[in-house]
Amino acid sequence: MEDGKPVWAPHPTDGFQLGMIVDIGADTLTIEPLNQKGKTFLALMSQVFPAEDDVNKLVDDNCSLMYLNEATLLNNVRVRYNKDHIYTYVANILIAVNPYNDIPKLYGPESLKSYRGKSLGTLPPHVYAIADKAYRDMKVLKMSQSIIVSGESGAGKTENTKFVLRYLTTTYGSGQDIDERIVEANPLLEAFGNAKTVRNNNSSRFGKFVEIHFNEKNAVVGGFVSHYLLEKSRICMQSNDERNYHIFYRLCAGASDDIKKRLHLDSPDSFRYLNRGCTRYFASKDSDKQIMQNRKSPEHLKVGALKDPLLDDQGDFNRMCGAMKKIGLDDTEKLDLFRVVAGVLHLGNFDFEETGSSSGGCVLKNQSGQTLEYCADLLGLDKDDLHVSLTTRVMLTTAGGAKGTVIKVPLKVEQANNARDALAKAVYSRLFDHVVKRVNQCFPFKTSSNFIGVLDIAGFEYFEHNSFEQFCINYCNEKLQQFFNERILKEEQELYQKEGLGVNEVHYVDNQDCIDLVEAKLVGVLDILDEENRLPQPSDQHFALAVHSKHKDHFRLTVPRKSKLTIHRNLRDDEGFIIRHFAGAVCYETTRFVEKNNDALHMSLESLVSESKDKFVRELFENTNTAKDSKQKAGKLSFISVGNKFKTQLNLLLEKLRSTGSSFIRCVKPNLKMVSHQFEGALILSQLQCSGMVSVLDLMQGGFPSRAPFHELYNMYKQYMPAKLTRLNPRLFCKALFKALGLNDNDFKFGLTRVFFRPGKFAEFDQIMKSDPDHLAELLKKVNTWLLCSRWKKVQWCSLSVIKLRNKMSYRASACIKIQKTVRMWLCKKKHKPRIDGMVKVRSLKKHMERFNEVVNGLKEGKQEMAKKVQELAASIDALSAKIKATLMTWKEIDTEYQGLVKRSEQLLSSMQKKKQEQEESERLKHIEEEMEKERKRRDEEEQRRKQEEGDRRLKAEMEIKRKQEEEDRKKREGEEKVIQAELDIQLALEREEQVQRSTILEQERRDRELAMRIAQSEAELITEEGQIDASLRSDDSLSDLPISSSSARAMGPQVLATKAAAGVKKYDLSKWKYAELRDVINTSCDIELLAACREEFHRRLKVYHAWKSKNKKRNDDGSDQRAPKSVTDYAEQNPAPPITGQHQEVAMNRQQRYFRIPFIRPADQYKDPQNKKKGWWYAHFDGPWIARQMELHPDKRPIVLVAGKDDMEMCELSLEETGLTRKRGAEILPRQFEEIWERCDGIQYLKKAIENKQARPTHATAMLQSLLK
Repeated sequence: MEDGKPVWAPHPTDGFQLGMIVDIGADTLTIEPLNQKGKTFLALMSQVFPAEDDVNKLVDDNCSLMYLNEATLLNNVRVRYNKDHIYTYVANILIAVNPYNDIPKLYGPESLKSYRGKSLGTLPPHVYAIADKAYRDMKVLKMSQSIIVSGESGAGKTENTKFVLRYLTTTYGSGQDIDERIVEANPLLEAFGNAKTVRNNNSSRFGKFVEIHFNEKNAVVGGFVSHYLLEKSRICMQSNDERNYHIFYRLCAGASDDIKKRLHLDSPDSFRYLNRGCTRYFASKDSDKQIMQNRKSPEHLKVGALKDPLLDDQGDFNRMCGAMKKIGLDDTEKLDLFRVVAGVLHLGNFDFEETGSSSGGCVLKNQSGQTLEYCADLLGLDKDDLHVSLTTRVMLTTAGGAKGTVIKVPLKVEQANNARDALAKAVYSRLFDHVVKRVNQCFPFKTSSNFIGVLDIAGFEYFEHNSFEQFCINYCNEKLQQFFNERILKEEQELYQKEGLGVNEVHYVDNQDCIDLVEAKLVGVLDILDEENRLPQPSDQHFALAVHSKHKDHFRLTVPRKSKLTIHRNLRDDEGFIIRHFAGAVCYETTRFVEKNNDALHMSLESLVSESKDKFVRELFENTNTAKDSKQKAGKLSFISVGNKFKTQLNLLLEKLRSTGSSFIRCVKPNLKMVSHQFEGALILSQLQCSGMVSVLDLMQGGFPSRAPFHELYNMYKQYMPAKLTRLNPRLFCKALFKALGLNDNDFKFGLTRVFFRPGKFAEFDQIMKSDPDHLAELLKKVNTWLLCSRWKKVQWCSLSVIKLRNKMSYRASACIKIQKTVRMWLCKKKHKPRIDGMVKVRSLKKHMERFNEVVNGLKEGKQEMAKKVQELAASIDALSAKIKATLMTWKEIDTEYQGLVKRSEQLLSSMQKKKQEQEESERLKHIEEEMEKERKRRDEEEQRRKQEEGDRRLKAEMEIKRKQEEEDRKKREGEEKVIQAELDIQLALEREEQVQRSTILEQERRDRELAMRIAQSEAELITEEGQIDASLRSDDSLSDLPISSSSARAMGPQVLATKAAAGVKKYDLSKWKYAELRDVINTSCDIELLAACREEFHRRLKVYHAWKSKNKKRNDDGSDQRAPKSVTDYAEQNPAPPITGQHQEVAMNRQQRYFRIPFIRPADQYKDPQNKKKGWWYAHFDGPWIARQMELHPDKRPIVLVAGKDDMEMCELSLEETGLTRKRGAEILPRQFEEIWERCDGIQYLKKAIENKQARPTHATAMLQSLLK
């Protein structure tokens, strides 16, 4: 079908596969894969997309393809990835696929120089192009810019962020040491904030927003780093295949012997905070040999080093030390950092045991004594005070007021362990804050005009066990996804509407409900968690139950037992909850949620570190200690909310992002194994869908991603133009420029305040404008020529307007004179009409006097007497004529005297006739009688004609009255039908709303399962029971099977119920029949009911198929495949036919034969013939409700003749009721008129051949032709 063109159909692992459509189902298409001939499978129409003619073609911008859909996007990314082109544009958004290997010359100095000052699209896609675009936008718009780098963990966000920073500082730096410092700050931040996870060897376990500030001359003057949500739980605990932060391993592997001895370091397996995870170093073959054996763990010696092209613990330690020196850290400060890191490691080796006394409590084990001395020495603490602070907790009583009694409460072993870990996390987090603060001090700036910010924050995360850190990270990604939707989709469409471009609206999923679930006041998860922390005895179980109770019916939140993974289904309701995020459902285990949300230490430890003998350690805590002392000393609970602090930071970040221009880099992870040249299509498709790329494609289908205000284009290019052109206003300047360049009108569009470009076209325009001077001179000639032509046309238009105005005035003057003349004539005629009519009658009477004279001359006797009477009569006529002329006589007076003269003439004539000879008199009388008889007949005919005309007028009046009566009856019927239809519409709307909800839930379930499958591939066992679905889904599905629910049935009237029942009854289930089977039954069956059902299903599938083709039509489609006039299809869309089955329709219409003719102009001919001088005609013969024959007649074209059966795909698929032809005045024609045109267009021969080839469907026309041939 579709001329044998391939399509993209869904595939479970590759995302999409090429195939051919072999059959059309009820809601599905039967696809035959190209690589598996003979095998077929079913696919939903909404998941099948047309493919490009050349599927191996690769383009820089996906918007340059003929078809814009998710399948062509995935294929283009795949083809480019296989050729090491890891970057792809979707309009102005960059897709970056992690290659997991080093691509030569991709980021070299030559590449870096080549992108400077180049418009987006002039060179192949690159992260440098996005960075340069942000700089140029900042420079031109005088507005700060932000680059949002997003993606899953391991997709390459951190690396792309480094490339952006390197490009901006190298290309647009001021040439000072500060440019190098900004770049060198990254290794230091990565050492303290990055770690190895199961999905990424260099995963950022914190978020950062790096601002590069520029002065008024747009040169780099400084920078600033903001950080968010360091993962503190990693300091104390890691999974089996994960590591702690890089700094711990780099210090153990690369520290000199002197530092190692001074800090009492050993191999990673000797520290509790490292040996519960992976203890192997990252090293190459050469660097692995340089690391001494006593520094390697048994696991490293047995298995070998970890391999990564970008990581080397020993080499990275040396590079980190060099970076510290470059950013201004001296050896003392560097040693301070290492000392605190080592102190945290030794702190983790404290072991406690029960005292065995009646008072309870615990003490430090004897073997931990040496470790206690090491830790106290490194952190500047007294070892006895440290021991007491870890094994007891100080409480202040409130009975004595401000001087209450101090009570030391002994801690149990578990409580002491928690206190030890809390101190370690507090020390390390304060150390990380200090590192970031110190980094910011190394590139200070006094003043800044604008900045470019690069956001690198952990992507959407989902593990086998997800805790508070993953919850905060995924909440952040929800907010960033909403910002992306607002900036790219919502604001883009609002701009199109404001500028009047008329681009179709694109729908996208709004995740505001998920954000509200987390951050809403009082009922949000974060506020519920804070409330739990404020309780005297908070617990994770009580928090989880509170979340479930306050969001019992929330679509986005459910219980763990509804997870797709077995390990999550074993959790109780008070041990976790599931949130359905935009990218899929994640199960969070609430264990330690309460503990991780509290960022405060208890008073003993807080006082201990604040009073450290070491100045460096003391300064780490002094900034945060002042505000909390008053609360603690007042006897209140010590609590600092981590969640709300993060929410506040995130909202400030988003405010900053919304105040800047934005560019987006979507990083994509090609496979789960983190290996090169392995493309997992389904995984990548899921990431593209979750990142909003599919919605962007829908918008770009008819959108304009590049735009520039008129005044900006004017300022940008006026330097290339002479003064003659720069005097023009910006809009006319742009218009002259575009017309002179000869740009295609489809490539750009003028809005109210700016000009919009199709994808890639602004780059072409910019390249033309910045070309060589010779070309610019030619361009100036074209601009001048266009301006002269434009002004000459304006002069011509003005002259023609003046001439037209003059002619209009002359015409109106002559018209006024003619009106005056006509009015005067009418007044005069009205005044003298009776006299004129009287004169006409008198003159006609005088003409008869000649006949009287002839009669007198023929008399033999009394001739003189008769002549005298004739003369007297003539004198009377002359006297009346003179009287009429001389005096104003009324019609009545004239008629009275005229009738008297007529009477006298008749009497005279009768007397003369008596005196004639009998023979002559009889002949003359006979002749007169004949004439009188003719006159009488003429009058009778006139009278009869007058009566006939009166009768016709009366009949027409009666027909008009009857038509009005029928119209009133029809309107009354329509009113009744509208009432019924309104009830049906309300019910259908409710059903559609339920269906949309079910679809949303099913789509979410699909994503959840897809996400679960991805987790199951590496971490857990997938639940295989397909039948285990949420109770809410089962109830919804069971209700959806019923045609009318009980509640809706009570709300509907009896007529609506009857209508729905009639529409819902189906004797035959044809949904699984094939297209060919339906056609064969229609051509051969004698069962009237089966025939009607098959016809209805056949035409319904045609409608669905044509709707699918229309949705996926080519971008440059000219409407050449239109099957019916637009007025017919528009009527069918605006006035859907009532739900009546094909059988009832067949019976109601009794297979009537009706013929119609309406004007038809194809869309492609509208612009060629705007005056419709070459209007065509569309003829249709309906056999019952369905079309049997169809003709199209266009001037200068061959007639198009179509018959049912042979030409179903090209014919109108609508029923007679749906077309609305019966309501069009003058549309219906006589059968004779249709048959004459049909015969003239060789339709009989065409139908005869179709019958002989057994291609024509049995209809009235085929039966008549067959009987005629027999």
